[in-house]
Amino acid sequence: MATETTTTQTRAAQGTSAPVALRVTDLTKRYGARLAVDHLNLEIKQGEVFGFLGPNGAGKTTTIRMALGLIRPTDGSVQVLGHDLADGPAEVLPRVGALVEQPALYLYLSGRDNLRAIAATLGGVSEQRIDEVLGLVGLKGRDGDRVKTYSLGMKQRLGVGLALLHDPDLLILDEPANGLDPAGIVEMRDLLRQLAAQGKTVFISSHVLTEVRQICDRVAILSKGQLVKVSNIEDLVSSHGAFRVTLEPGRAAEALALAQRQPWGASARLDSDGALVTTAPGGWGRELNLFLVNAGFAPETIAPYSEDLEAVFLRLTGESGDASR
Repeated sequence: MATETTTTQTRAAQGTSAPVALRVTDLTKRYGARLAVDHLNLEIKQGEVFGFLGPNGAGKTTTIRMALGLIRPTDGSVQVLGHDLADGPAEVLPRVGALVEQPALYLYLSGRDNLRAIAATLGGVSEQRIDEVLGLVGLKGRDGDRVKTYSLGMKQRLGVGLALLHDPDLLILDEPANGLDPAGIVEMRDLLRQLAAQGKTVFISSHVLTEVRQICDRVAILSKGQLVKVSNIEDLVSSHGAFRVTLEPGRAAEALALAQRQPWGASARLDSDGALVTTAPGGWGRELNLFLVNAGFAPETIAPYSEDLEAVFLRLTGESGDASR
């Protein structure tokens, strides 16, 4: 996990000075009286993995469709790889690969023949490139089987393969892990990491928040068509100055009461696992450790507190219940 975090932080640091792969400015979409997307402003840097989050109906898919030129915005603009989409989508969209919702596949054709069919419409895609894509998405060995025999995870990977045929610079994926079982989610995660390592810009709309945290450099959170937060992952989930303390069984409630009586610990609480979450005297973990030891509560562990991404999501969007729906 430490290696994964370091890689993500390195990509994020590089992305701060990288050119912009996708920029939306005051992007707005109305359907009659309903405002689906409300003056959205975003910049996605080349080479980063960017997560686009929000509850159902937040405007994520509408934004993606506008970014791909599938629907016209009511107002605002989209720039893709430095080109204004309104000036000529045919010039820049061939450099973009997309998977929007479920991939459109020919179930009675093989995986390879599905790729060949799309390659014929694109033009200039060699059989060698089809072989490369099959290897990239992990379908070599099953490429001759009819798609109707594929698992959902294999179909999703084939859908990503279709988006990769022309070796795009920017990949836009709408819910690529939708409906996948745990093994399929891991497969998709590994594939996207591999693409990021190759320098692709990956823009992901997803509700699988645990995966977003593991793979994305930055995220934007959308609610009711409006942008509520843009942040890198670590800053989003970090609770600066708080620590998570595990104690021997049965002692956490006593330690909580003691901490809450201190001027620095008024906001102390127990998390869902029964661990003590509190700020520290002077902001130092060692001072918190010393305080607890002197009070007879020697910690089993003490570490900076990191908030669950799902909890952050629910708090920022005002949603309740299951954030994955």
